[in-house]
Amino acid sequence: MLEDGFGREVTGVRVSLTDRCNFDCVYCHNEGLGDTRGPMAARDHEMSADDVVRFLDVVEGFGVDAVKFTGGEPMLRDDLEEIVRRTPDSMEVSLTTNGTFLPERADALVEAGLDRVNVSQDALDEEAFREVTQSGAYGRVIEGVKAAVEAGLDPVKLNMVLFEETKGYVPEMVDYVAENDGLQLQLIEFMPELVGKPEWAVDIDAVHDWLAGRADRVESREMHDRKRYWVDGGMIEIVDPVGNEEFCANCHRVRVTHEGYLKGCLNRNDDLRSMGEMTRGEIASTFRETVRNRVPYYGEYMIEDGDGGWTVNEEYIDAPADVPIADD
Repeated sequence: MLEDGFGREVTGVRVSLTDRCNFDCVYCHNEGLGDTRGPMAARDHEMSADDVVRFLDVVEGFGVDAVKFTGGEPMLRDDLEEIVRRTPDSMEVSLTTNGTFLPERADALVEAGLDRVNVSQDALDEEAFREVTQSGAYGRVIEGVKAAVEAGLDPVKLNMVLFEETKGYVPEMVDYVAENDGLQLQLIEFMPELVGKPEWAVDIDAVHDWLAGRADRVESREMHDRKRYWVDGGMIEIVDPVGNEEFCANCHRVRVTHEGYLKGCLNRNDDLRSMGEMTRGEIASTFRETVRNRVPYYGEYMIEDGDGGWTVNEEYIDAPADVPIADD
C-alpha cells in the first residue's frame, strides 16, 4: 500500500467514466456537457472498459480495496455493467449517479457486483428539484431510488448538495430518510471554489448544531472524521471539506479523470498526470508519482490568509501540470 508524504495511505480510487451528464445542476462545474441522448459506448476521449479494468488491476497490487465510479453521469456508459463485473473481486464497488437509469439497470448492476450506490437528490418537491437540476426527471429519480433498494443496494445514500437554494429542504429530507427504511442522507457542503459562487455558501456549523439538537445519537466516522447524526431512526451524514484541515488530512483517495489522468485531489487541476497509453508500467509509475506528490488541500495547498479566508500556498502557484484540462 502506497503512502504519501503526509502519512496518508491510499486505499481507494474514484474513477470518472464520462464527462457527459443528462442533468444540468446549477452548482456543477461541468454544466451541460456532452451527448446526453442515453447510454452509449465510450467516446474517443473516454477511457475504454479495458483501460479502466487494467488500471484497477494495477492499483489492486498497491493495496487499493475500494473503487467508486462517477461521471458526469456514469450510467451514460452502456458498458458500466461490464466494468463492474470485471473489477477485481477484492475491491468494494460503489457508484454515484443521478438515478435516472437505475429503474432498468439496478438488478443487472447488483448481479455484476455493485455493492453500494449514492443517488443525487437535492429536493423532494418536483418543481424545486427541476430548478436545482434543470431536469424534469424527478419521477425517474424516485423510481430509481426505489429500484436500488429493492435490488439489495440498501442503504441507498441520497446525496444533497447543501447551498442557499437547498438549505430550506433539509428538514423534510431528514424526515424522509427517517420514514423510509433503506435510505440515508448525505449532506455535501457546497464548495464555492469550484463554481465561483461564494454567496451560495451556507453556515455548515449551524447545520451541525441543528442536527445535534434533534439527534438521538451522534458518531464520528474514521474517514475524514465525518459526523453522523441519527434522527428518529434515520442516518444523516455531513461531508464538510470547506476550510476543514482535518477532513483533508484524512483523505485516502486518488482521482482518475475520464480521459485517463490521475490527480491527488478532487479540487486541484494543477496536479494532473497522464497515464500515457495506459500500459501496466505507465499506470504503476504514474500512480506512484501521484501518491508521492499528494498534499492535503486545506492546510497545505490552501492556507489561511489571516482574514478568515483561504489562499493558495505560494509554493504551489504556477506548479507544473501535464495538461490544463477540467476534471470530472
